[in-house]
Amino acid sequence: MATKELKTYSLAEMKDKYIGKVGTAERDEYEYELRMDVLGKMIKTARQERNLTQEELGRLVGVQKAQISKLESSANSATIDTILKVFKALKAEINFNVKLEDNFVKLA
Repeated sequence: MATKELKTYSLAEMKDKYIGKVGTAERDEYEYELRMDVLGKMIKTARQERNLTQEELGRLVGVQKAQISKLESSANSATIDTILKVFKALKAEINFNVKLEDNFVKLA
């Protein structure tokens, strides 16, 4: 009896097939949402390391606890200004990289 060989796929191949190729609107939206989820998890981790409740962090930033909760579950509804205020309140450094095609933009 012949054994059937299983085909394996990389994560990139699966994303290309089921979400869309790199550069398509669907893929861009997926990648953006993924980054915002990771950012929300970073905020939650930093808050917990500072031993702050969502309510305490909200007070430091000047927003309600509900907004901190929403931000931690997915940062995509927050403005950059709010995200920067949150990290400042957490005494956490945040860095942004801007990439134009294949070149990173350096800020003076």
